Amino acid sequence: MIDLISEIAQVLGNNKTRTALTGIAVVWGIFMLIVLLGMSNGVLNSFNEHRNSQGSNMLKVWGGITSIAWQGYKEGRRVSLDDKDIARIAADNPAQAADVSAQVYGSALTVSTPHDYTSAYYMGVYPSEQRQRSLNMKAGRFINDLDLHERRKVVVLSSKTAETLFADPGDAIGSVVKMGNIAFTVVGVYNTEWDQSIYVPFTTARVLAGGGDRIDSIVIELKNVNSEADGTEAETRTRKSLAANHAFRTDDESAVSIWNRFNQQLEMNRGMNILNIAVWVIGLFTLLSGIIGVSNIMFVSVRERTHEIGIRRAIGARPRSILSQILFESVAITTLFGYIGIFLGSAVNELIARLTEQTEFISNPRTDLNIALSVTVVLIIAGMLAGLFPALKALKVKPVEALREE
Repeated sequence: MIDLISEIAQVLGNNKTRTALTGIAVVWGIFMLIVLLGMSNGVLNSFNEHRNSQGSNMLKVWGGITSIAWQGYKEGRRVSLDDKDIARIAADNPAQAADVSAQVYGSALTVSTPHDYTSAYYMGVYPSEQRQRSLNMKAGRFINDLDLHERRKVVVLSSKTAETLFADPGDAIGSVVKMGNIAFTVVGVYNTEWDQSIYVPFTTARVLAGGGDRIDSIVIELKNVNSEADGTEAETRTRKSLAANHAFRTDDESAVSIWNRFNQQLEMNRGMNILNIAVWVIGLFTLLSGIIGVSNIMFVSVRERTHEIGIRRAIGARPRSILSQILFESVAITTLFGYIGIFLGSAVNELIARLTEQTEFISNPRTDLNIALSVTVVLIIAGMLAGLFPALKALKVKPVEALREE
């Protein structure tokens, strides 16, 4: 093994300029691959965090304006959602509607405490909102059924809002905040980077809005959906239920807006897979230029050592030993410079991670163990491929002709 390492070092040192230029090509290829994979990983992390902030098996519905005349009604009629829609959707689609809830959006209010104030919008929700948005409670609890039943004046704040309103956010639970001129008791603080909403019980928000049965949006949690066809069917059945309640054509997509979160996620997953494939393809083609350089240097090495190879063949060296030596040299060269590229690429990803800590479009673009292992496998395979053809050429050297070489 020591002799083999010594021979590899001699190969690298015989032509320092050529080796250095080849090494730079390998370093650059691996560097670009690591940076691209890190950025792709950061975008994917950001996508997953944002996806987790909203339930994936979900439809969300808003009222709209009809675009087609129907049953004596002219086009341009506004469709406003109400309480009857909740019951109708649940009754018409028991196989796919796991839960049907509603939301009421409040206007901007000044939310204040003796310590500070902020301006924010509030949202009246059901208890299921916590599950739908995957809200992680930092302290206290979320809205519950008793809050809805008794129309309690309680509020759930985000951790950032609590930090603004209280000198010590740990004192928020049980404290009173004023929303407009009405006092609300803080019952929970949740922790998330994506959602800064202020939540109050749905029934309380409706009273603040003046009563009535108006609903701003309906949220439908889906079950038994496994494909895009299932998601589309759930959306179609929901539209039919609303069309029956509000007398519009079932193919009038302007009458109500439906956000099909399930189908959208399937599309985004496909997009993320394509992005990962594209990153690997670009990185591997960039690396290919360096691998060609390694292959060239190995061809030159074989040519320069024709006499040596002939002697080894003449004294009984097996073709397998010569083949393994050439391949090992190629792998060693590729791996040596490749790991320099991995180090530089990882350093750049770490810098990008620090610079983008407060941004939302990219999250933690660092090189993880899986990427490092994947690139190591790529390096070994690339090194073997780079040395394969020079090694095969070495095996074709005939001892008699090689001994004549000077």
